[in-house]
Amino acid sequence: MRKAIFALTTTLLAAMPALAQDMTNPDEILTARHGYMLLLAMQLAPLGAMAKGTAPYDAAAATEAAKNLAALSGIDSSMLWVPGTEAGVLTDSSALPAIIANTADRADRFAQLKGAADALVTVAGNDVEAMKAGLGGVGAACGGCHKEYRKPD
Repeated sequence: MRKAIFALTTTLLAAMPALAQDMTNPDEILTARHGYMLLLAMQLAPLGAMAKGTAPYDAAAATEAAKNLAALSGIDSSMLWVPGTEAGVLTDSSALPAIIANTADRADRFAQLKGAADALVTVAGNDVEAMKAGLGGVGAACGGCHKEYRKPD
């Protein structure tokens, strides 16, 4: 059994470099950033639908989405915002160059998102009105950053 585990471990370790993505490649970084933003959006979608009344309010689902949003917003995403990944350099990027350059402000804005998401967690399961109020803080954090640092569509 030890020999089998050793052989499997050795094979996996040898294959790791081939499996790893080149996270210095701007296209790969942009793909990762798009994925991160998509994960955030996937948590916001059901909350937004409940807030608009296009989906029934579900306390458990709202709480779960809020918890996921809080967890995602707490991830250090600084490695996703590097020179060479901004609009004007990469065609698929909507990030204005200022978000790459203004690291302190970007970190502050993500901290605001984390704070708003944490606050949403505490109220999301109470009722739809409390969830809407909590979602307002998240929307303000997202919108403020997008207005300042995202190129218009």
